[in-house]
Amino acid sequence: MPTVTFTPNLQRHVDCPPQHVEAASVRAALEQVFAGNARARGYVLDDDGALRHHMIIFVDGAPVRDRRGLGDAVRQDSSIYVMQALSGG
Repeated sequence: MPTVTFTPNLQRHVDCPPQHVEAASVRAALEQVFAGNARARGYVLDDDGALRHHMIIFVDGAPVRDRRGLGDAVRQDSSIYVMQALSGG
């Protein structure tokens, strides 16, 4: 089963321990996590369900390409990492 992990800096703000989920896409994986954690949903996704600008998700080390629909595929052994995006100079 794919594993969804939130970085420790996010866990300081929102309780979101790692979870194993049954999913074929990033969206489906996150929906399972958020089903019991509305606060995490609001922190990661905007009102339209797209990934917030200050967030980034990696699947098996590669950033998701579909930031709006989160339709990137995941495998049964995928690792999904949710973290804050860094910017600045």
